[in-house]
Amino acid sequence: MSSSTTVRTARRRTLRMAALALTAAAGLTLTACSGSEAAGTKPAGQSDKAAAVESGGAGSSAGAQGSGAPASPGAKADAKADSKSGAAGKQSGGAHATNGGKAASPVRTQRLADGVSTAEISKVGDQHYRAKIVARGSVLATLEAKGQDAGLDANDMFLVLTSDGQVRSWMGGGHQGPGTFKIAGGWTVKVTKVGELHYRAQFLSPSGDADDTVEANQHDIGFVANGVNVVLSAGGVISAHS
Repeated sequence: MSSSTTVRTARRRTLRMAALALTAAAGLTLTACSGSEAAGTKPAGQSDKAAAVESGGAGSSAGAQGSGAPASPGAKADAKADSKSGAAGKQSGGAHATNGGKAASPVRTQRLADGVSTAEISKVGDQHYRAKIVARGSVLATLEAKGQDAGLDANDMFLVLTSDGQVRSWMGGGHQGPGTFKIAGGWTVKVTKVGELHYRAQFLSPSGDADDTVEANQHDIGFVANGVNVVLSAGGVISAHS
């Protein structure tokens, strides 16, 4: 073999070795990146969803349409469904609402319909109230109404917290959907199951058409319409009280 052939062969081997070294380095870089992902590094902005209720076994809630309800059950419902449809969550069984770290000062304590629980109602801001449901020294749930009402089905005790800080509570009267029911206020409501912890209530006109529709998707909703308090739970229970 000539000396020039030997030189070319050596150069080719040198190039191959350099390529292998670069490939190995790239492999180490990819492995390092994969390791950081495997360690649980989360992308910026990825966090647990905040919802409007904290629940410790008394049910769950999310916001529904605020106070100032229309004269019919219906006009309130679409606005409510729009405002809550991306929420939540809530939420049967509750995420804790952080409210951006705002501190709330106690306003008053109100005994609830079960005769055991109380609501500790605090004002957080303009049309923004929070009610902690307390029994025997333990906080069972927290409702939050921010510009709109909130509702809760707490084991057959139903509550509505309005955006002006009023709490209404009553016992029983719940109807388990799916089904069509007569509720307080003279309304006929058709409750249908949309999915897991996702129910829809259609307020029917005398002709049977749906005047308005509300949905409880992963969280309970509550509202006051024409002086009637209504709660629809994520489990498909609807109750109303005037």
